[in-house]
Amino acid sequence: MTAAPPRLEGLAGLGPIGLAELTTQAELQVRRDRKYVLPLCELATLLPALGRDTRILDIDGNRLFRYASVYFDTADLACFRLTALRRRRRFKVRTRTYLDSGTCLLEVKTEGVRGGTVKTRLAYERQHHDDLGPGRWFVDAVLEDLDVSGLVFAPALATHYRRSTLYLPASQSRVTIDIDLSWTGPGRSAPDLSPPDLSLPGIAVVETKTRAAASEVDRLLWARGHRPASISKYATGLAALRPELPSAPWRRLLRRHFHPAAPAGPAPAADRRIETCTVPPS
Repeated sequence: MTAAPPRLEGLAGLGPIGLAELTTQAELQVRRDRKYVLPLCELATLLPALGRDTRILDIDGNRLFRYASVYFDTADLACFRLTALRRRRRFKVRTRTYLDSGTCLLEVKTEGVRGGTVKTRLAYERQHHDDLGPGRWFVDAVLEDLDVSGLVFAPALATHYRRSTLYLPASQSRVTIDIDLSWTGPGRSAPDLSPPDLSLPGIAVVETKTRAAASEVDRLLWARGHRPASISKYATGLAALRPELPSAPWRRLLRRHFHPAAPAGPAPAADRRIETCTVPPS
């Protein structure tokens, strides 16, 4: 029997906001991101503390959406290594599929000024979600100043998760809450057909997206002892699955949230799971 997906308590009482209005109010393609990793049980105590003016993305009554991303890298993992070594001019190339609507985008993420994130998107055919060929011209154009035209990219990792998105009117910022995270290696981008290589059902990744200053949620998390964490769904997930890779930026995070899932003996690494707190069934 398939386990019921995690749920987020406290979302039902928030006022809705549609996708068009959210995009108008806080698209934030150029922004400052702060990420936090916390157990789901702690997240459950955070949501009721949000201001009453907080609104949640609601599409046809759905407030928790399924995402799938395929990350592309070179054979020697140039994108991963730029991130692991904290190079200033690092970048990521991925497709993102919104599974509930079927929409697919090709995205290139780069580092902007003062550590900001710049995300450039192209509408993409869903059947090409794991094929960079049709959009290679777009990647080369976005990264023209880096001259990546001679690099060969291929799928390196797929991630799947469920996301809720909040809008904070006072700071005109967004907050995303990702749960039910899982990772699969190349060629295994459909976890519904086989178990993922790694899953973290007991944690949430909370990301605030602001123009610069901290949001109300940042301050609320700080007051509760949470500090921004260095985490990349691609780079941290790949480092967790491949211990031989450099992992200095995420060593503490891996030890706390990822490595406890490693099997004690020679058992296969597939379908590693971590339960950091008890999550009530849906």
